[in-house]
Amino acid sequence: MRAATSHNIHGATLILAYLNEKNRPYSAQDVFCNLQKQHGLGKTAVVKAMEQLAVEGKIKEKIYGKQKIYFPDQSQFKDVNDADLKAMDGQISELSTEVQSITQSCRELDTELKELSSSLTTEEVASQIKELKAECSGYRERLEKIKSATNHVTPEEKEKVYKEHNTYVKEWKKRKRLASDMMNAILEGYPKSKKQFLEEVGVETDEDCKVAVPNT
Repeated sequence: MRAATSHNIHGATLILAYLNEKNRPYSAQDVFCNLQKQHGLGKTAVVKAMEQLAVEGKIKEKIYGKQKIYFPDQSQFKDVNDADLKAMDGQISELSTEVQSITQSCRELDTELKELSSSLTTEEVASQIKELKAECSGYRERLEKIKSATNHVTPEEKEKVYKEHNTYVKEWKKRKRLASDMMNAILEGYPKSKKQFLEEVGVETDEDCKVAVPNT
């Protein structure tokens, strides 16, 4: 029981010091969220401590609808004259400017960090360069072999081969069509099947030889 009481007193002391330091209105929920992580205060304990502090007159309590708001007793603070207020306003302005500058710097550094994190390390770059050099060396050797070869085909010879190829393919198609027309004419009066006719005559088709007429 004594331990629980001591804990409550410790919590109330922390809360009172926190409110006096911040000197602004807070709900019990606000104080709980701000202090529980660092000091491990429970929400029920915070609510009870703030209510007790209000009863004792150490802090002030205002009710807005269903919510209670707490703030320090302002009588404990010295009055601030206009000059001091203006000085504070100037300091706030300077600090705000500094915050903006620091925030911008943080964004730039964060962007730079992301770029560096996605970049290759020095070891990875060195390894990649080594691989690319080896690949380039292989291409150079291949190129030299091609350049030193004596069996190059001239453009004229290449064109001649293509023309001959087209001519032979066209002739192939022509003869295949004529042969097919002739066989179809014979098969009209032939009593047996086409397969039997081909076997008797001894004709080997492209399909039998597993070849196909190429595209021209």
